[in-house]
Parts: sequence; structure tokens; C-alpha cells
Amino acid sequence: MLNKGITEEELFSFFSCKKREDLDHNFILSSMCTLPHDVAVRAHCMFMETNLGDPGLFPGTADLERQLIERFGTLFHLPGAGGYATSGGTESNIQALRLAKVIKKVAAPNVVLPESAHFSFKKACDILDLEMRPVPLGADLRICPDLAAELVDKNTVCLVGVAGTTEYGMVDPIADLSKIAVLHDVFLHVDAAFGGMVVPFLERPIPFDFALPGVTTIAVDPHKMGMSTIPAGCLLTRDPEMLDALNIATPYLTVKHEYTLAGTRPGAPVAGALAVLDYLGMDGMKAVVAGCMKNTQRLIAGMETFGFPRAATPDVNVATFVAQTVPTPWKVSWTRQGHLRIVCMPHVHRDRIEAFLADIGEMHA
Repeated sequence: MLNKGITEEELFSFFSCKKREDLDHNFILSSMCTLPHDVAVRAHCMFMETNLGDPGLFPGTADLERQLIERFGTLFHLPGAGGYATSGGTESNIQALRLAKVIKKVAAPNVVLPESAHFSFKKACDILDLEMRPVPLGADLRICPDLAAELVDKNTVCLVGVAGTTEYGMVDPIADLSKIAVLHDVFLHVDAAFGGMVVPFLERPIPFDFALPGVTTIAVDPHKMGMSTIPAGCLLTRDPEMLDALNIATPYLTVKHEYTLAGTRPGAPVAGALAVLDYLGMDGMKAVVAGCMKNTQRLIAGMETFGFPRAATPDVNVATFVAQTVPTPWKVSWTRQGHLRIVCMPHVHRDRIEAFLADIGEMHA
């Protein structure tokens, strides 16, 4: 720390230099986050000092959190769902597994999950001392339900499915996993951190939510396709009282028990998430998703015209290709199998797709 402070002009001149070192979103094609919507930024700024970890001090902000959970519950076919706002998919997934372990107390607990599961599940299992039982994927890059059923036993505390896999944009056959969960009376968690704000707005939504009787919890991230400010996630539960199993005493706060993982929890991104949902509504979100899916289809068609075949036909707006390099300054990513990966987020407009295709076409001409 400096002995003497610096001027505001000096401070923000330094910050501006650092900000210019960040990558330009015009060239970021690899991220599942995007530029926040203007209404999210405005709402975030209004609630920047709020702390949902002590909700009695901020009852208005706490009510916004309740409304956000209600919106997602309704979107996921269960208006009375329980849940709370998290920092994102990692926290939501940790809490879901923590909840599953508390509910079903066994000596050697295990979790059955697809090989495509997000790396946050590795963190969760390490923290919670859970055995991971990865299920191989089928040729369609989705979990194989029959193999999942074979791995479920009396010590299985949770079965996991993914709605919108990080690498290939696939939605697991959650309806089949739901049947397995009901048959074996096992907790089923759906990681819809990405797809939860895509699939419901598709022309032909794929079943993944509480409409399926076996689904116990769902993770969804408004800071991804919901265009909220970072960090904004939600964990939804079928039973509104279920999270009480995680309660610990908080005697010096305005609430005497808390089931959340974080103590201090920012209210600002919650307000931002709710702002976008209410501002755009169903019609607006459908338009956003339709645009992203159209851009994904255009990208796939363009890449294949240049001789770069798709690695998979995605369910959501993630495109993968058999390709080796891309021109600078475009920022893409690569899957574990070595496929080029691009996410067509709301900031990846049609002109960005055309510019990328023009550059890659010229590079490989």
C-alpha cells in the first residue's frame, strides 16, 4: 500500500491502461459470458452496497432474490420452487452435491455423472469427499443412460445430467435420467448453467427441468445467456424446504440460520439478473436465443464451406470444428479432443461471424 494516496486522475489513468490490456469482446469467441445488458448494469449500480448475507438489513433486495427464484421456477415448470442466488454454476453444483450428501447419509457416497460434466464437479467431489463415477458418452456426445443406470447403487447420493455441455453444447437425455432417478429414488441434479437460459426459448425445447418428476435441483447462470452482471447464478430446488438441511446457526445476523455457501452475497447482480428477465420478457429472450442459434448455424455452414467439418451438431449455441488454427486476433478455445470451439453469445453479432469467416477463409485460401 502506498504511504500517500494518489489523485483520482492518476488512479483512473492507471485503471484505463489495465483495462486496455483486456481482450476486446469484438474478438472473443470462446467465452460463455457476454457483455451485460444495459438494464443489468443500471440495476447493478443501484444495489452495489447490498449484502444478501444479512437479508434483514436489505429486505427490498432480498425480495428481488425471491422474485428471481420465482421467475426461474416458473420458467422451469415449477412456480413454487425453492432456491437462492449463487455466484454461478460452480457454487450451485457444489451446493447441490452437498445437499445430496446430507440428505442421503451413507458410508461411501458416490456421484454418477457424465464424462462431459463441468470441472466444478471435480472440485465439489474433492471438497465433499465423494467418489466420482464418470459415465462414458455415446456417439452423440451425450451421457449414455443405460451405462449410468449400471453405475447407480445403494451408495449413490446424486445422479447428474447436463443441459448445455460446456465443450460441445449438448443436452443430455434428462428424461431418461429422470426415470432412473425415480426408479432408484436418487437425487438428480441438472447442471443447466448455460442451457437453462437457452433451451426454454428454443422453438422445440428439450425436456430438462422440473416438468420431469425425477429432477431434484437445477443450476442456471443469468450471467451467461441471461446477460446479467457477473457473478450471478441460481440453484433451484423442487422442494422449497430442502435447503434447510444445510442450515447453520448465524446468531449475530438478522437471520438466525443460513444454508448458503457464501456468507457475504452481493445483491447487485441479482438485481441485474431480474432486470434483464423482466425487461425482455419471454418474447425478448426468445429473440435473443433465436439470434444466437441463427448465428451458430451460419457459422457452421460457413466453416463447412471452407472445408472445416463440424465436430458435433449442437443443441445450443456452441459450435465445434475439426480445425487446427485461427487467425489473430480472434480468441477461440479448444476441446479436450482438440476441436476448435466457438460460443455464439449475444455479443457475437452476425457481422462478427462474417468477419471471422472472411479471415479464416483468407488464411486457408
